[in-house]
Amino acid sequence: MAFTPLHDRVLVERLEGEEKTAGGLIIPDSAKEKPAEGKVVAVGEGARKDSGELIAPSVKEGDTVLFGKWSGTEVTVEGKELLIMKESDILGIIS
Repeated sequence: MAFTPLHDRVLVERLEGEEKTAGGLIIPDSAKEKPAEGKVVAVGEGARKDSGELIAPSVKEGDTVLFGKWSGTEVTVEGKELLIMKESDILGIIS
């Protein structure tokens, strides 16, 4: 990847949403919500305390994470649509 986030920022690739409902109905593109789940593609080095000490990030590349519906800024890197967000915008890691 030719892009490395700075400080406490994380680059996330959205995971595709469900194509069908539990009952088997196909959901058209116009009715789908953007998924709030994604895979971490790249992570910055972490935030810094006032003393200059580095705070290591809690997420790592490859983690599947859950984030807020309106979190992050959409960017295109190497033809892929990705989100760049602060680590604090991530709600949790899905295992």
